[in-house]
Amino acid sequence: MSRPRVEPNSVFLNIPYDNRFQNLYLAYIVGLTELGLTPKATLAIPGGVTRLDRIFELIQTCNYSVHDLSRVELDRTPPPTPRFNMPLELGLAIAWAKLNPARHTWFVCESKERRAQKSLSDLNGTDFYIHHGTPTGIMRELSNAFVRPIDRPTVPQMMRSYKSLNRLLPTLLINSGSDSVFTARMFTDLITTAAALRDKARLV
Repeated sequence: MSRPRVEPNSVFLNIPYDNRFQNLYLAYIVGLTELGLTPKATLAIPGGVTRLDRIFELIQTCNYSVHDLSRVELDRTPPPTPRFNMPLELGLAIAWAKLNPARHTWFVCESKERRAQKSLSDLNGTDFYIHHGTPTGIMRELSNAFVRPIDRPTVPQMMRSYKSLNRLLPTLLINSGSDSVFTARMFTDLITTAAALRDKARLV
């Protein structure tokens, strides 16, 4: 069986999908788009028995992956349980990169210093990108992770696009018929709108 084709500017985005993470979710979409990259996420994968296989295939099509481990603590809904989806998908990306180092590069983001080294001690020696739980921090750390010869917006430029997207968010939700940003349709609409805001800003 042939391997999936790698999309050079695609980034697998491994984040929690809940309302408390919404601002950081939007920041990741805007930040990656501003850097000339295309976010990909499991939101766009249909459910079913082959979901894990399809997640792994999506990782294989992406040249990069970003894994946010800032929300792996116990959730608030009984029974209290940790979130294992993000570490699991990080493990898949690490395994793929180990077997195919020329095809994939992964990055780990966190909100607190030294917490990831404690929860995942096997990754000691890895550079963690600490965003302190803020959209500005997301923009800063994405700019540090993806140092590119082109598409080098400043953090203030990225934040202007982020604020513009937030202003458009109610209209996007109405147009999609959704009350959540964490749907397949909204994910696509957010990327399209972020790209339009980026392109408009560059014409000014």
